[in-house]
Order: sequence, then C-alpha cells, then structure tokens
Amino acid sequence: MRAVKGESAMKKTKSLSKTAMKRRTFLRGVLATGAAVSVGVPILDTMLDENGVAFAGGEPLPVRFGVWFWGNGVRPERWTPSGAVDWTPSEELAPLATAGVKPWVSVVTGCEIKTATHPHHSGMAGIMTGAHFHQNGNTRDTIVSTFAYPSVDQIAAAHFEGMAPFRSLEFGITRFRGTDEGTSFQHLSHNGPNNPNPSEYSPSRMYARLFGAPVDAQIDLARQSVLDAVGQQIRALQPRVSRADRVRLEQHFDSVRALEMRLAAGASTCTPPENPGDFPDVGGREPIADQNRAMSDLCALALACDLTRSFSMFFSTAGSGVIMWPVGASNGLHQINHDEGPPHDTVHAATVFTMEQLGYFLARLRDTPDAAGSNVLDNCSILATSELSEGWTHSNREFPILVCGRGGGALRGNVHHRVDRESTSIAVLTALRGAGIPAESFGVDESYTYNGSSVFSPGRATTAYGELLAG
Repeated sequence: MRAVKGESAMKKTKSLSKTAMKRRTFLRGVLATGAAVSVGVPILDTMLDENGVAFAGGEPLPVRFGVWFWGNGVRPERWTPSGAVDWTPSEELAPLATAGVKPWVSVVTGCEIKTATHPHHSGMAGIMTGAHFHQNGNTRDTIVSTFAYPSVDQIAAAHFEGMAPFRSLEFGITRFRGTDEGTSFQHLSHNGPNNPNPSEYSPSRMYARLFGAPVDAQIDLARQSVLDAVGQQIRALQPRVSRADRVRLEQHFDSVRALEMRLAAGASTCTPPENPGDFPDVGGREPIADQNRAMSDLCALALACDLTRSFSMFFSTAGSGVIMWPVGASNGLHQINHDEGPPHDTVHAATVFTMEQLGYFLARLRDTPDAAGSNVLDNCSILATSELSEGWTHSNREFPILVCGRGGGALRGNVHHRVDRESTSIAVLTALRGAGIPAESFGVDESYTYNGSSVFSPGRATTAYGELLAG
C-alpha cells in the first residue's frame, strides 16, 4: 500500500508541476544595453497530460506545415527514384539518404501543372495556389505576374491562426537575382494578389525577431548572450522539471548558444558588416551553405518553441540566377539551364547540392527533440518542390515533389508514389492533410482537387494520396 500511495503522490506532484508550467513559456531578461530579450522554452513533459499525448489543458500537440522551395527544377532522368515503399534513391535524391532523413521523405512523381501557359509563372502559381497566375502586365519579352490566391503556407497559417505567436515565418536563403517579372518571381508566400510576405534573408534580423535581441554593430553576440540575460530564470526552472526535461532544456539552450556563436563568427568576416551576424559574400560568392545552416537552425528552434505552426524556406527563387559556385558554376543557374546541353552535368550537380541543403534542414528538425519522445520532423508535414520539372525545356510536367515529415503520425514516410499526369494539387492537398489541416479541396479550374466524391471524369484522381497518409 505504501508503494501505491507513493506512486499516487508522485502522480499528484507531477500533475501539479504540469499545471504550473504553461504550454508556451518564455524566459525574459534584459541585456547590458537595456534591450529586452526573451527565450522560448521547448515543449516539456511537464506541460503534457499524464498520457503524454496532449497538453495538460487538453490542447493537441502541435503539428506544423512548411514549404521548402528551390528554383529551376531538376534533371528528371536523374531525379526519379526506383521502387515504391522504401524507395531506392536516385543520384539527385541520394543526399537525403546520406543525411539519414529518407525514412521521413516520400516522393511523388508523374504530376504536372494543369494550368500551364507560361513555364516559370504558371509553375510558381500552380504549385503554390493551384491556380493560374494573375498577370499584371508585360515587360520586355515576358510578363509581370502575381498570385491570384493565397499560397498554400497561408492556407495553413489561417488554419493555425492564434495557436502560436507568429502566424507564419518566412526564411530566405539565396538572394533574389531576377528581374521585374512581378511578385511571383521574387516571393514565395502570398496573402493574395500583389500582397506577398517577403522572406527574411538576414539571420541576425530573424534571430532578433524570434528572441528580441537587438541588431547592432557594437554588440558582440558571443559575449552578450540572451542566455546570460535570463540565466537566473534558467536556474530557477531546473528544479521544477523532470530529469528528461532538464536534458531537453540543456540541449535547447546549447542550440541557442551555438547559433549565437555562429552568427557572431559570421559577423567577424564582414568588412565592414552591413548587418552583424549575417554572412556576407566572400570574393563575390554567396555563403550558401552557411546561410542555409543558420536559417535551418533558427527554424528548428522556432518550431521547437512553438513560435509558429506555418513556415516557408525559400532556398532559391523561381528562375533563380544564383551562382552555384560550390559545384563549379561561374554563371547564374537560370542561364546555365538555357545554355548547357546534355547531359547537363552542372545543373545536375547544382540539384545534388540543393538536396544536400534540404538534407541538412530535415536532419536539423530530426535532431531537435519535441514532445513525448518525438522530434520536430516527426511532427511536421513539409512540401518540398520547385516551379519547373526541368529548366532545359522549361517543362511543367514530371514535377519534382517531396512530402517530408510524419505529420504527428498522419504521414507514412519513405514512400515513392508514381502517378500518370495527375494534378500537382493532389500532392499539395496530401501535404496539407498530413499536417492535420482538414482541407476538402485545393486549387481551381483545371487544378481543382476535391477530397471526396469525384466530380470529374472516371479515372481522374481527385483525393489526397492515401499511399502517403498513415491509416
């Protein structure tokens, strides 16, 4: 009986601890400069119910939706994997296996943009909104366009409205190097026509936005850590949580500190720095991998702290002119797609490099602890895609689509699903439903996809891909 009473007492104490710890806890302090800062706390066991499957107040554990986008497509013949369940990686998907994230990644091949009339513009609007682009006008030998509808990340943001401090977060990696072809080329996230949510390309400014730290050329982040400002609260928090939670907190704060050091190291290379903590060009070259690591780390921290449920990672823009110097390129990628003939080795190498960066991002989420013994990638549904199939022909067929994460158990992962010229909207709808978003449809006109009874001709797929969804 004593053992039973002791166990009951332990449960009561644990329950009281959970009641005392809010599901969204911030440690707040002041730097020596007088600037106020705050550090989010990850989801801890003490915030959960006794079964560890929901917050103590009954709210479900967070599942997040994201988009990871790169421009100019792939080389389809070197992209498409073989097999179905536990697919065998192709050359261009091999980096995801190397990064150890393949079990969380499903591949959809054979889809196409059904609203295609102008390759880059149609692909961008088609995959992100399931609709035709809205044309604002003409310029030179091309057009100026924007999105006619909200982008898919903002559909998710509307569903998650009020569940996290930030409605959505937009991270930028390689800079926009395009021309005056409208918001479709320059931005990923849109609220509607000519109303984009610009991506943030400065790690230090994103850091300041998330943690309240100032962006100032005179502040050395390596010495004036936000963790120093909240040190007393960290010490007070430790006795209130379990041993497992203490380990999780230590990992979380170590990640914050490591990120501060990385941003500070980046600042020291500026001569002089435009924004301390950012990664300026070196010899005219963008520090692509460094920028990707910093923004990936920031995104992982933001998700772990439940600062947002909807995000986008804009690795490169539609028709991107980024110079992929790490693979030996000396010209912009968009132009290389036009100029380089078969076997397109530079374009292929650029795609492999891009997938290495996606691999880092997914691995960072996988290595970030989340609630109930899971990791952040377990509780995400991420649509990774481009605006073209490939840049040589500017085709919108054989579209590259990955659905990454486990969606809190809603997604199977590690599946290759091959279709025959079906709409990309079906894959997008699948990713939305993988995040627990009860969307019944996605897209309009030729791209319209309805999750239910078919209203189209027999044989035309109109439901989310059950092969990718669990249960």
